[in-house]
Amino acid sequence: MTWLNLASVLLVIVGLGLFLYGANVYNAPIGWTGFSFSIAGILLYVMYFLYVQLRKKVPEQVPT
Repeated sequence: MTWLNLASVLLVIVGLGLFLYGANVYNAPIGWTGFSFSIAGILLYVMYFLYVQLRKKVPEQVPT
């Protein structure tokens, strides 16, 4: 697991924790911050995945 994958997972976990805390104590800014962190963590993972997939080199075909 790369450090970027770990960072995105931790961002989602912290975001969910903040969201649940904000919902429990009826504090909207904390809840929205947690929601935003969760969305940012998911988008970070998707963007990194797409970056890795697009950077792969296609092997050249040898004519037979």
